[in-house]
Amino acid sequence: MSIFYRLYCRVYQRIFKVASYFLNFREPKLLEGLDVLPKFIKDKGFGSVLIVTDDFLHNKAKLIDGLKAGLKEQDINVMVYDKVVPNPTISNIEEGVKCYNEGNCKAIIAVGGGSPMDCAKGIGARIARPNKSIPKMKGLLKVLKKIPTLFAIPTTSGTGSEATVTSVVSNETTHEKYPINDTVLIPSYAVLDPKLTIGLPKHITSTTGMDALTHAVEAYIGSSNTKKTAEMARKAVVLIFENLKKAYDNGEDLTARKNMQLAAFYAGIAFTRAYVGNVHAIAHTLGGFYNAPHGDANAVILPYILEYYGQKAYKKLAELADLVDIKGQTVEEKGKNFILAIRGLNQSMNIPDNVNEIKAIEKAGGVKDQDIPTMVERAFAEANPLYPVPKIMSKKDFTKMYYTIQKK
Repeated sequence: MSIFYRLYCRVYQRIFKVASYFLNFREPKLLEGLDVLPKFIKDKGFGSVLIVTDDFLHNKAKLIDGLKAGLKEQDINVMVYDKVVPNPTISNIEEGVKCYNEGNCKAIIAVGGGSPMDCAKGIGARIARPNKSIPKMKGLLKVLKKIPTLFAIPTTSGTGSEATVTSVVSNETTHEKYPINDTVLIPSYAVLDPKLTIGLPKHITSTTGMDALTHAVEAYIGSSNTKKTAEMARKAVVLIFENLKKAYDNGEDLTARKNMQLAAFYAGIAFTRAYVGNVHAIAHTLGGFYNAPHGDANAVILPYILEYYGQKAYKKLAELADLVDIKGQTVEEKGKNFILAIRGLNQSMNIPDNVNEIKAIEKAGGVKDQDIPTMVERAFAEANPLYPVPKIMSKKDFTKMYYTIQKK
């Protein structure tokens, strides 16, 4: 990669950081407790709503039965789209749009982890832009029109999607996974209820928690922070180090669950403006090609990328280390020990240390060598010139990293 291209990336990032002050990076209004929502929606005058969720939450866990009953008690018509898959697809979004229109809906309620929320945002974007396809909204500020009021109800503590500008979509035909970024996609309301996370399996608790940590760390070490985003990232890191293992060890620890919900929300506020980095660029390709869950991929990849940044990231990592009482004699030692602490946290929760052991990738027989060139192109295109990372990765760097995270 030439010095001129690196300079172009840095200038682009600086310009976009300045421009971001003129964009509407609002925060969702917080509602505490699912039981308050039906009357709140009634008072807002929405007579028909679309609930976007997945089959497990709707038909097996029965997690939205109470919400549906509460809405119907308020004489609100309820449509449900429950076919969202992990790494939601364009087909999911188009089916949801059809359901929204058939029910003459006026608002959207997303219930679940990042996948239902991403799908709901995509549905909102298509409602706002009925003549614009999802692929044409890929990238930055391609919606630019108000979407229907969106209520986001997280059932995991990781994606932070209830606070972000991003909808990540998979094209099932091309195996491409990419973000749609627009401030209009920030939900109007985030509804936090830790009771919804009580039944989470240990593996989901761990990987979604590490997803939130990845958001906070990537936002903090990047060069597009504001005073607010840095504050939110620091809060998230402290809450995660104090509460994630507690929530993993005891799934019914309501205090730990609540704190993890707050951590994910704070991390979402941080990265929606300060952006993420190369961890996400690579993780998205693994989701697109192998349907690897996003939290799993982020958890595994994060320490490898931080090690790659090295001296460029140690100062910021040392600041985070100080917050969570990780010791070291020098800035470099603290930074390295912070990375070791991330590896230790992964290990303590049985998260593998290479991507080929992620179940979805393992089932596919591991990352295929013939897929790597295309994944490199897509990761490079996602990361550059936008992501304000400590150290810009060339295509050669990305290629080497794909082999490194497999421990090859």
